[in-house]
Amino acid sequence: MSRARADEEEYWHSSKFRAFTFDDEDDELSQLKESKRAVNSLRDIVDDDDDDLEKVSWSGEPVGSISWSIKETASSSTSSLESRDSSLPKGSSSYTALPKQASSYSLSSLFKGEVPPTQFGQMALSDTGVKNYAPELRRPRAEYKDYSSDWSPKDTVRRMQRGKVCSLERFRSLQDKLVLLDEAVAGNDGNVITAVLIFLKRTLRKEILFRELEVRQVALCHLIHFLKETGEQKLLLDLLRITCFSSLSLQLSQYREHLNIQDAEKRKEFLKGCIGLPFSAEDTSHVQDHYTLLERQIIIEANDRRSEKDGQSEIFRKYPRKASILNMPLVTTLFYSCFYHYTEAEGTYSSPTNLKKTFKIPDKQYVLTALAARAKLRAWSDVDALFTTKNWLGYTKKKAPIGFHRVVEILQRNNAPVQVLQEYVRLVEDVETRLNLATKYKCHDVVIDTYRDLKDRIQLAAYRCKVERGSAEEEKIDSILNNVVRNTAS
Repeated sequence: MSRARADEEEYWHSSKFRAFTFDDEDDELSQLKESKRAVNSLRDIVDDDDDDLEKVSWSGEPVGSISWSIKETASSSTSSLESRDSSLPKGSSSYTALPKQASSYSLSSLFKGEVPPTQFGQMALSDTGVKNYAPELRRPRAEYKDYSSDWSPKDTVRRMQRGKVCSLERFRSLQDKLVLLDEAVAGNDGNVITAVLIFLKRTLRKEILFRELEVRQVALCHLIHFLKETGEQKLLLDLLRITCFSSLSLQLSQYREHLNIQDAEKRKEFLKGCIGLPFSAEDTSHVQDHYTLLERQIIIEANDRRSEKDGQSEIFRKYPRKASILNMPLVTTLFYSCFYHYTEAEGTYSSPTNLKKTFKIPDKQYVLTALAARAKLRAWSDVDALFTTKNWLGYTKKKAPIGFHRVVEILQRNNAPVQVLQEYVRLVEDVETRLNLATKYKCHDVVIDTYRDLKDRIQLAAYRCKVERGSAEEEKIDSILNNVVRNTAS
Protein backbone atom coordinates (compact mmCIF):
# COMPACT_ATOMS: atom_id res chain seq x y z
CA MET A 1 0.00 0.00 0.00
CA SER A 2 2.80 2.36 0.92
CA ARG A 3 4.69 1.44 -2.22
CA ALA A 4 1.73 2.23 -4.42
CA ARG A 5 1.36 5.55 -2.71
CA ALA A 6 5.05 6.24 -3.21
CA ASP A 7 4.79 5.40 -6.90
CA GLU A 8 1.85 7.74 -7.24
CA GLU A 9 3.72 10.58 -5.57
CA GLU A 10 6.74 9.93 -7.79
CA TYR A 11 4.50 10.01 -10.86
CA TRP A 12 3.00 13.34 -9.98
CA HIS A 13 6.31 14.90 -9.07
CA SER A 14 8.09 13.54 -12.15
CA SER A 15 5.41 14.60 -14.63
CA LYS A 16 6.24 17.30 -17.15
CA PHE A 17 2.84 18.88 -16.51
CA ARG A 18 2.11 20.93 -13.45
CA ALA A 19 -0.57 19.49 -11.19
CA PHE A 20 -3.32 21.51 -9.56
CA THR A 21 -2.42 23.01 -6.19
CA PHE A 22 -4.35 25.00 -3.64
CA ASP A 23 -1.64 27.62 -3.27
CA ASP A 24 -2.78 31.18 -2.97
CA GLU A 25 -2.22 32.28 -6.56
CA ASP A 26 -5.59 33.84 -7.36
CA ASP A 27 -4.16 37.15 -8.31
CA GLU A 28 -4.45 38.42 -11.87
CA LEU A 29 -0.77 37.86 -12.63
CA SER A 30 -0.90 34.15 -11.76
CA GLN A 31 -4.10 33.73 -13.78
CA LEU A 32 -2.42 35.40 -16.75
CA LYS A 33 0.51 33.03 -16.49
CA GLU A 34 -1.80 30.01 -16.32
CA SER A 35 -3.67 31.18 -19.44
CA LYS A 36 -0.40 31.66 -21.28
CA ARG A 37 0.79 28.18 -20.38
CA ALA A 38 -2.54 26.72 -21.52
CA VAL A 39 -2.27 28.43 -24.90
CA ASN A 40 1.30 27.27 -25.35
CA SER A 41 0.32 23.69 -24.52
CA LEU A 42 -2.47 23.80 -27.12
CA ARG A 43 -0.02 25.10 -29.69
CA ASP A 44 2.27 22.19 -28.90
CA ILE A 45 -0.56 19.72 -29.58
CA VAL A 46 -1.28 21.16 -33.02
CA ASP A 47 2.38 21.50 -33.97
CA ASP A 48 3.48 18.55 -36.09
CA ASP A 49 7.18 19.18 -35.71
CA ASP A 50 7.33 18.80 -31.98
CA ASP A 51 7.43 15.02 -31.65
CA ASP A 52 9.93 14.73 -28.87
CA LEU A 53 7.37 15.83 -26.25
CA GLU A 54 5.21 13.01 -25.05
CA LYS A 55 1.54 13.97 -24.73
CA VAL A 56 -0.34 12.08 -22.07
CA SER A 57 -3.91 12.11 -20.75
CA TRP A 58 -5.04 11.93 -17.15
CA SER A 59 -5.16 8.14 -17.50
CA GLY A 60 -1.49 8.06 -18.37
CA GLU A 61 -1.89 7.01 -22.04
CA PRO A 62 -0.38 9.09 -24.80
CA VAL A 63 -2.76 11.59 -26.33
CA GLY A 64 -3.50 10.81 -29.97
CA SER A 65 -3.03 7.08 -29.73
CA ILE A 66 -5.64 4.69 -31.12
CA SER A 67 -6.56 3.32 -27.70
CA TRP A 68 -6.97 6.81 -26.29
CA SER A 69 -9.25 7.86 -29.19
CA ILE A 70 -11.44 4.77 -28.81
CA LYS A 71 -11.80 5.30 -25.07
CA GLU A 72 -12.59 8.99 -25.46
CA THR A 73 -15.25 8.29 -28.10
CA ALA A 74 -16.80 5.49 -26.05
CA SER A 75 -16.85 7.52 -22.84
CA SER A 76 -18.52 10.52 -24.53
CA SER A 77 -21.15 8.29 -26.16
CA THR A 78 -21.78 6.45 -22.90
CA SER A 79 -22.15 9.68 -20.91
CA SER A 80 -24.61 11.10 -23.45
CA LEU A 81 -26.61 7.88 -23.48
CA GLU A 82 -26.70 7.71 -19.70
CA SER A 83 -27.86 11.31 -19.47
CA ARG A 84 -30.65 10.67 -21.95
CA ASP A 85 -31.60 7.32 -20.41
CA SER A 86 -32.13 9.01 -17.08
CA SER A 87 -34.98 11.05 -18.60
CA LEU A 88 -36.75 7.99 -20.06
CA PRO A 89 -38.99 5.62 -18.13
CA LYS A 90 -37.56 2.33 -17.06
CA GLY A 91 -38.04 -0.53 -19.44
CA SER A 92 -37.64 1.64 -22.53
CA SER A 93 -35.54 -0.01 -25.17
CA SER A 94 -35.29 2.87 -27.61
CA TYR A 95 -31.53 3.09 -27.32
CA THR A 96 -30.47 -0.43 -26.40
CA ALA A 97 -30.57 -1.75 -29.94
CA LEU A 98 -28.31 0.94 -31.33
CA PRO A 99 -25.05 -0.47 -32.70
CA LYS A 100 -21.83 0.97 -31.42
CA GLN A 101 -19.99 2.22 -34.45
CA ALA A 102 -16.33 3.01 -34.07
CA SER A 103 -15.21 6.15 -35.80
CA SER A 104 -12.33 5.89 -38.24
CA TYR A 105 -11.14 9.28 -37.16
CA SER A 106 -9.71 10.27 -33.82
CA LEU A 107 -9.61 13.65 -32.16
CA SER A 108 -5.85 13.64 -32.49
CA SER A 109 -6.26 13.27 -36.25
CA LEU A 110 -8.52 16.29 -36.23
CA PHE A 111 -5.99 18.33 -34.29
CA LYS A 112 -3.16 17.25 -36.57
CA GLY A 113 -5.10 18.30 -39.66
CA GLU A 114 -5.67 14.83 -41.08
CA VAL A 115 -9.43 15.38 -41.17
CA PRO A 116 -10.69 18.64 -42.64
CA PRO A 117 -13.03 20.50 -40.30
CA THR A 118 -15.74 20.61 -42.98
CA GLN A 119 -15.59 16.86 -43.47
CA PHE A 120 -15.72 16.36 -39.71
CA GLY A 121 -18.83 18.55 -39.47
CA GLN A 122 -20.51 16.71 -42.37
CA MET A 123 -19.69 13.40 -40.77
CA ALA A 124 -21.28 14.50 -37.51
CA LEU A 125 -24.38 15.96 -39.14
CA SER A 126 -24.97 13.01 -41.43
CA ASP A 127 -24.82 10.51 -38.60
CA THR A 128 -27.88 8.30 -38.86
CA GLY A 129 -28.03 7.84 -35.13
CA VAL A 130 -29.03 11.46 -34.46
CA LYS A 131 -32.67 10.79 -35.35
CA ASN A 132 -32.82 7.96 -32.84
CA TYR A 133 -30.90 9.77 -30.16
CA ALA A 134 -33.20 12.86 -30.19
CA PRO A 135 -36.56 12.00 -31.73
CA GLU A 136 -38.34 14.78 -29.80
CA LEU A 137 -36.32 17.45 -31.57
CA ARG A 138 -38.43 16.97 -34.65
CA ARG A 139 -41.14 19.66 -34.89
CA PRO A 140 -44.77 18.60 -34.85
CA ARG A 141 -46.33 18.09 -38.23
CA ALA A 142 -48.79 20.93 -37.61
CA GLU A 143 -45.90 23.37 -37.38
CA TYR A 144 -45.03 22.81 -41.01
CA LYS A 145 -48.39 24.14 -42.19
CA ASP A 146 -48.34 27.53 -43.80
CA TYR A 147 -49.20 30.39 -41.46
CA SER A 148 -51.74 31.69 -43.95
CA SER A 149 -53.57 28.37 -44.11
CA ASP A 150 -57.30 28.15 -43.64
CA TRP A 151 -57.54 28.46 -39.85
CA SER A 152 -60.97 29.22 -38.49
CA PRO A 153 -61.36 32.20 -36.09
CA LYS A 154 -61.77 29.82 -33.17
CA ASP A 155 -58.65 27.84 -34.07
CA THR A 156 -56.72 31.04 -34.62
CA VAL A 157 -57.62 32.31 -31.15
CA ARG A 158 -56.62 28.98 -29.61
CA ARG A 159 -53.27 29.06 -31.34
CA MET A 160 -52.69 32.63 -30.16
CA GLN A 161 -53.51 31.60 -26.60
CA ARG A 162 -50.82 28.91 -26.85
CA GLY A 163 -48.31 31.48 -28.08
CA LYS A 164 -48.23 30.22 -31.67
CA VAL A 165 -47.53 32.53 -34.59
CA CYS A 166 -50.71 33.28 -36.52
CA SER A 167 -51.37 35.55 -39.46
CA LEU A 168 -54.56 37.59 -39.19
CA GLU A 169 -54.32 39.03 -42.68
CA ARG A 170 -56.52 36.25 -44.12
CA PHE A 171 -59.52 37.74 -42.26
CA ARG A 172 -60.46 40.36 -44.80
CA SER A 173 -64.20 40.76 -44.60
CA LEU A 174 -65.82 42.74 -41.81
CA GLN A 175 -67.87 39.73 -40.76
CA ASP A 176 -64.78 37.53 -40.35
CA LYS A 177 -63.00 40.23 -38.34
CA LEU A 178 -65.96 40.64 -35.99
CA VAL A 179 -66.23 36.87 -35.51
CA LEU A 180 -62.51 36.81 -34.69
CA LEU A 181 -63.02 39.59 -32.13
CA ASP A 182 -65.96 37.79 -30.54
CA GLU A 183 -63.93 34.58 -30.27
CA ALA A 184 -61.08 36.51 -28.66
CA VAL A 185 -63.45 38.06 -26.10
CA ALA A 186 -64.98 34.65 -25.40
CA GLY A 187 -61.49 33.27 -24.71
CA ASN A 188 -61.01 35.75 -21.83
CA ASP A 189 -57.37 36.37 -22.77
CA GLY A 190 -56.49 40.04 -22.57
CA ASN A 191 -53.37 39.71 -24.71
CA VAL A 192 -55.28 38.02 -27.51
CA ILE A 193 -58.07 40.62 -27.34
CA THR A 194 -55.55 43.45 -27.53
CA ALA A 195 -53.74 41.81 -30.46
CA VAL A 196 -56.99 41.42 -32.40
CA LEU A 197 -57.96 45.03 -31.61
CA ILE A 198 -54.63 46.29 -32.91
CA PHE A 199 -55.30 44.36 -36.13
CA LEU A 200 -58.80 45.81 -36.42
CA LYS A 201 -57.58 49.34 -35.66
CA ARG A 202 -55.09 49.02 -38.47
CA THR A 203 -57.43 47.53 -41.06
CA LEU A 204 -60.79 49.24 -40.33
CA ARG A 205 -61.94 52.82 -40.47
CA LYS A 206 -62.30 54.24 -36.99
CA GLU A 207 -65.98 55.06 -37.50
CA ILE A 208 -66.77 51.43 -38.33
CA LEU A 209 -64.60 50.08 -35.51
CA PHE A 210 -66.08 52.44 -32.92
CA ARG A 211 -69.61 51.63 -34.03
CA GLU A 212 -69.02 47.90 -33.58
CA LEU A 213 -67.34 48.41 -30.20
CA GLU A 214 -70.43 50.16 -28.83
CA VAL A 215 -72.10 46.76 -28.43
CA ARG A 216 -68.91 45.06 -27.24
CA GLN A 217 -68.09 46.74 -23.94
CA VAL A 218 -65.29 44.33 -22.98
CA ALA A 219 -63.41 44.97 -26.20
CA LEU A 220 -64.14 48.69 -25.85
CA CYS A 221 -62.54 48.80 -22.40
CA HIS A 222 -59.47 46.97 -23.71
CA LEU A 223 -59.07 49.42 -26.59
CA ILE A 224 -59.48 52.43 -24.29
CA HIS A 225 -56.81 51.09 -21.96
CA PHE A 226 -54.50 50.37 -24.90
CA LEU A 227 -54.89 53.90 -26.31
CA LYS A 228 -54.19 55.39 -22.89
CA GLU A 229 -51.03 53.32 -22.53
CA THR A 230 -49.76 54.24 -26.00
CA GLY A 231 -50.64 57.92 -25.58
CA GLU A 232 -52.92 58.19 -28.61
CA GLN A 233 -54.97 60.98 -27.05
CA LYS A 234 -56.71 62.25 -30.18
CA LEU A 235 -57.97 58.81 -31.16
CA LEU A 236 -59.03 58.16 -27.57
CA LEU A 237 -61.05 61.38 -27.48
CA ASP A 238 -62.74 60.45 -30.75
CA LEU A 239 -63.53 57.00 -29.35
CA LEU A 240 -65.08 58.42 -26.16
CA ARG A 241 -67.05 61.00 -28.11
CA ILE A 242 -68.47 58.55 -30.67
CA THR A 243 -69.20 55.68 -28.31
CA CYS A 244 -70.53 57.98 -25.51
CA PHE A 245 -68.68 55.92 -22.96
CA SER A 246 -70.36 56.83 -19.67
CA SER A 247 -67.68 55.92 -17.12
CA LEU A 248 -67.13 59.05 -15.03
CA SER A 249 -63.85 57.80 -13.63
CA LEU A 250 -62.50 57.26 -17.12
CA GLN A 251 -63.57 60.72 -18.22
CA LEU A 252 -61.94 62.32 -15.20
CA SER A 253 -58.74 60.34 -15.72
CA GLN A 254 -58.70 61.43 -19.34
CA TYR A 255 -59.25 65.07 -18.34
CA ARG A 256 -56.49 64.73 -15.74
CA GLU A 257 -53.99 63.97 -18.49
CA HIS A 258 -53.61 67.71 -19.14
CA LEU A 259 -51.47 67.93 -15.99
CA ASN A 260 -48.73 65.99 -17.78
CA ILE A 261 -48.58 68.47 -20.68
CA GLN A 262 -46.03 71.20 -20.02
CA ASP A 263 -46.38 73.25 -23.21
CA ALA A 264 -49.19 75.78 -22.83
CA GLU A 265 -50.30 75.67 -26.45
CA LYS A 266 -50.47 71.87 -26.49
CA ARG A 267 -52.35 71.87 -23.20
CA LYS A 268 -54.85 74.36 -24.63
CA GLU A 269 -55.48 72.12 -27.66
CA PHE A 270 -55.88 69.10 -25.38
CA LEU A 271 -58.43 70.93 -23.23
CA LYS A 272 -60.28 71.96 -26.36
CA GLY A 273 -60.66 68.27 -27.20
CA CYS A 274 -61.83 67.51 -23.64
CA ILE A 275 -64.81 69.81 -24.11
CA GLY A 276 -66.46 67.11 -26.21
CA LEU A 277 -66.22 64.44 -23.51
CA PRO A 278 -69.61 63.22 -22.25
CA PHE A 279 -69.50 65.10 -18.95
CA SER A 280 -72.52 66.47 -17.18
CA ALA A 281 -73.66 69.98 -18.09
CA GLU A 282 -72.00 71.50 -15.03
CA ASP A 283 -68.71 69.66 -15.57
CA THR A 284 -68.71 70.56 -19.25
CA SER A 285 -69.05 74.23 -18.24
CA HIS A 286 -66.01 73.88 -15.95
CA VAL A 287 -63.92 72.33 -18.72
CA GLN A 288 -64.98 75.14 -21.07
CA ASP A 289 -63.97 77.75 -18.48
CA HIS A 290 -60.63 76.01 -18.01
CA TYR A 291 -59.94 76.17 -21.73
CA THR A 292 -61.02 79.84 -21.94
CA LEU A 293 -58.89 80.78 -18.92
CA LEU A 294 -55.76 79.18 -20.37
CA GLU A 295 -56.42 80.93 -23.67
CA ARG A 296 -56.62 84.29 -21.84
CA GLN A 297 -53.51 83.52 -19.84
CA ILE A 298 -51.48 82.84 -22.97
CA ILE A 299 -52.50 86.23 -24.42
CA ILE A 300 -51.87 88.13 -21.16
CA GLU A 301 -48.50 86.42 -20.63
CA ALA A 302 -47.28 87.32 -24.11
CA ASN A 303 -48.30 90.99 -23.80
CA ASP A 304 -46.93 91.45 -20.27
CA ARG A 305 -43.65 89.79 -21.11
CA ARG A 306 -43.24 92.20 -23.99
CA SER A 307 -44.13 95.21 -21.82
CA GLU A 308 -41.77 94.13 -19.06
CA LYS A 309 -38.95 93.66 -21.56
CA ASP A 310 -39.49 97.08 -23.11
CA GLY A 311 -39.44 98.78 -19.69
CA GLN A 312 -42.08 101.35 -20.65
CA SER A 313 -44.65 100.32 -18.05
CA GLU A 314 -44.12 101.89 -14.62
CA ILE A 315 -45.94 99.14 -12.74
CA PHE A 316 -43.59 96.47 -14.15
CA ARG A 317 -40.52 98.56 -13.37
CA LYS A 318 -41.61 99.14 -9.80
CA TYR A 319 -42.99 95.67 -9.15
CA PRO A 320 -41.28 93.10 -11.45
CA ARG A 321 -43.17 89.89 -12.03
CA LYS A 322 -42.02 86.93 -9.93
CA ALA A 323 -43.69 84.12 -11.89
CA SER A 324 -45.57 83.39 -15.07
CA ILE A 325 -49.36 83.59 -15.11
CA LEU A 326 -49.68 80.45 -17.27
CA ASN A 327 -51.62 77.51 -15.76
CA MET A 328 -52.53 79.52 -12.65
CA PRO A 329 -55.97 79.22 -10.99
CA LEU A 330 -58.73 81.69 -11.72
CA VAL A 331 -58.37 83.52 -8.38
CA THR A 332 -54.62 83.94 -8.92
CA THR A 333 -55.27 85.25 -12.41
CA LEU A 334 -57.81 87.74 -11.03
CA PHE A 335 -55.34 88.92 -8.37
CA TYR A 336 -52.67 89.33 -11.05
CA SER A 337 -55.07 91.34 -13.18
CA CYS A 338 -56.10 93.58 -10.26
CA PHE A 339 -52.45 94.14 -9.41
CA TYR A 340 -51.11 95.00 -12.87
CA HIS A 341 -54.19 95.87 -14.98
CA TYR A 342 -56.71 97.35 -12.54
CA THR A 343 -57.48 100.50 -14.52
CA GLU A 344 -57.81 98.85 -17.95
CA ALA A 345 -61.05 99.01 -19.90
CA GLU A 346 -63.48 96.12 -19.80
CA GLY A 347 -62.87 95.31 -23.46
CA THR A 348 -59.36 93.97 -22.87
CA TYR A 349 -58.66 90.36 -21.90
CA SER A 350 -56.53 91.40 -18.92
CA SER A 351 -59.18 93.69 -17.39
CA PRO A 352 -60.42 92.53 -13.94
CA THR A 353 -64.00 93.46 -14.80
CA ASN A 354 -63.71 91.44 -18.02
CA LEU A 355 -62.57 88.39 -16.05
CA LYS A 356 -65.37 88.90 -13.54
CA LYS A 357 -67.98 89.03 -16.27
CA THR A 358 -66.56 86.20 -18.41
CA PHE A 359 -66.20 83.68 -15.60
CA LYS A 360 -69.16 84.92 -13.53
CA ILE A 361 -67.05 85.59 -10.45
CA PRO A 362 -69.25 86.37 -7.39
CA ASP A 363 -69.09 89.86 -5.88
CA LYS A 364 -67.63 88.63 -2.60
CA GLN A 365 -64.76 86.83 -4.33
CA TYR A 366 -64.09 89.77 -6.60
CA VAL A 367 -64.05 92.31 -3.76
CA LEU A 368 -61.80 90.16 -1.59
CA THR A 369 -59.27 89.66 -4.40
CA ALA A 370 -59.30 93.26 -5.58
CA LEU A 371 -58.98 94.55 -1.99
CA ALA A 372 -55.94 92.34 -1.35
CA ALA A 373 -54.27 93.45 -4.60
CA ARG A 374 -54.86 97.18 -4.17
CA ALA A 375 -53.98 97.13 -0.45
CA LYS A 376 -50.69 95.43 -1.29
CA LEU A 377 -49.95 98.35 -3.62
CA ARG A 378 -51.12 100.77 -0.85
CA ALA A 379 -53.58 102.31 -3.30
CA TRP A 380 -55.99 103.55 -0.61
CA SER A 381 -58.01 105.63 -3.05
CA ASP A 382 -58.81 102.49 -5.05
CA VAL A 383 -59.78 100.73 -1.82
CA ASP A 384 -62.12 103.59 -0.96
CA ALA A 385 -63.66 103.56 -4.43
CA LEU A 386 -64.16 99.79 -4.19
CA PHE A 387 -66.69 100.20 -1.33
CA THR A 388 -68.29 103.52 -2.30
CA THR A 389 -71.70 103.20 -3.93
CA LYS A 390 -74.41 105.61 -4.98
CA ASN A 391 -78.15 105.21 -4.46
CA TRP A 392 -80.81 106.31 -6.90
CA LEU A 393 -80.99 109.74 -5.25
CA GLY A 394 -77.27 110.37 -5.83
CA TYR A 395 -76.19 109.93 -2.23
CA THR A 396 -72.97 107.98 -1.61
CA LYS A 397 -72.35 105.45 1.10
CA LYS A 398 -69.95 102.63 1.80
CA LYS A 399 -71.04 99.05 1.42
CA ALA A 400 -69.00 95.85 1.70
CA PRO A 401 -70.47 92.49 0.59
CA ILE A 402 -67.80 90.73 2.67
CA GLY A 403 -68.40 92.68 5.89
CA PHE A 404 -66.25 95.56 7.10
CA HIS A 405 -64.67 93.45 9.84
CA ARG A 406 -62.93 91.40 7.10
CA VAL A 407 -61.96 94.59 5.31
CA VAL A 408 -60.22 95.79 8.47
CA GLU A 409 -58.31 92.51 8.83
CA ILE A 410 -57.07 92.64 5.23
CA LEU A 411 -56.03 96.27 5.55
CA GLN A 412 -54.17 95.55 8.78
CA ARG A 413 -52.27 92.64 7.20
CA ASN A 414 -51.09 95.06 4.49
CA ASN A 415 -49.89 97.61 7.10
CA ALA A 416 -52.55 100.20 6.45
CA PRO A 417 -52.16 103.45 8.42
CA VAL A 418 -54.25 104.00 11.54
CA GLN A 419 -56.34 106.71 9.88
CA VAL A 420 -57.43 104.26 7.15
CA LEU A 421 -58.10 101.48 9.67
CA GLN A 422 -60.20 103.77 11.88
CA GLU A 423 -62.35 104.77 8.95
CA TYR A 424 -63.37 101.17 8.28
CA VAL A 425 -63.52 100.09 11.93
CA ARG A 426 -66.24 102.73 12.46
CA LEU A 427 -68.28 101.04 9.72
CA VAL A 428 -68.50 97.74 11.61
CA GLU A 429 -72.12 97.47 12.71
CA ASP A 430 -71.78 95.10 15.66
CA VAL A 431 -70.71 97.15 18.70
CA GLU A 432 -68.82 94.40 20.47
CA THR A 433 -66.92 93.47 17.30
CA ARG A 434 -66.16 97.13 16.67
CA LEU A 435 -64.75 97.61 20.18
CA ASN A 436 -62.64 94.44 19.94
CA LEU A 437 -61.15 95.49 16.60
CA ALA A 438 -60.55 99.07 17.74
CA THR A 439 -58.84 97.89 20.93
CA LYS A 440 -56.78 95.26 19.10
CA TYR A 441 -55.51 97.67 16.44
CA LYS A 442 -55.25 100.70 18.82
CA CYS A 443 -57.87 102.81 17.12
CA HIS A 444 -58.32 104.96 20.25
CA ASP A 445 -60.72 107.48 18.74
CA VAL A 446 -63.13 104.70 17.74
CA VAL A 447 -63.06 103.22 21.29
CA ILE A 448 -63.62 106.60 22.93
CA ASP A 449 -66.48 107.57 20.61
CA THR A 450 -68.14 104.16 21.04
CA TYR A 451 -68.06 104.41 24.89
CA ARG A 452 -69.34 107.98 24.64
CA ASP A 453 -72.27 106.92 22.48
CA LEU A 454 -73.01 104.14 24.92
CA LYS A 455 -72.71 106.62 27.81
CA ASP A 456 -70.52 104.12 29.62
CA ARG A 457 -68.54 106.36 31.99
CA ILE A 458 -66.94 103.47 33.85
CA GLN A 459 -65.43 101.86 30.73
CA LEU A 460 -64.35 105.27 29.46
CA ALA A 461 -62.54 106.00 32.74
CA ALA A 462 -60.92 102.55 32.64
CA TYR A 463 -59.76 103.10 29.05
CA ARG A 464 -58.16 106.40 30.12
CA CYS A 465 -55.47 104.36 31.87
CA LYS A 466 -54.54 102.60 28.61
CA VAL A 467 -53.66 105.72 26.60
CA GLU A 468 -50.47 107.74 26.93
CA ARG A 469 -50.29 110.49 29.52
CA GLY A 470 -50.65 113.94 28.03
CA SER A 471 -51.80 112.59 24.65
CA ALA A 472 -54.69 113.93 22.61
CA GLU A 473 -56.70 110.81 23.44
CA GLU A 474 -56.35 111.44 27.19
CA GLU A 475 -57.48 115.04 26.78
CA LYS A 476 -60.46 113.87 24.75
CA ILE A 477 -61.48 111.40 27.45
CA ASP A 478 -61.14 114.08 30.17
CA SER A 479 -63.28 116.47 28.16
CA ILE A 480 -66.02 113.84 27.73
CA LEU A 481 -65.98 112.93 31.44
CA ASN A 482 -66.11 116.60 32.50
CA ASN A 483 -69.04 117.27 30.20
CA VAL A 484 -70.89 114.31 31.69
CA VAL A 485 -70.26 115.61 35.19
CA ARG A 486 -71.46 119.14 34.30
CA ASN A 487 -74.56 117.79 32.59
CA THR A 488 -75.35 115.66 35.62
CA ALA A 489 -74.88 118.59 38.02
CA SER A 490 -77.10 120.86 35.97
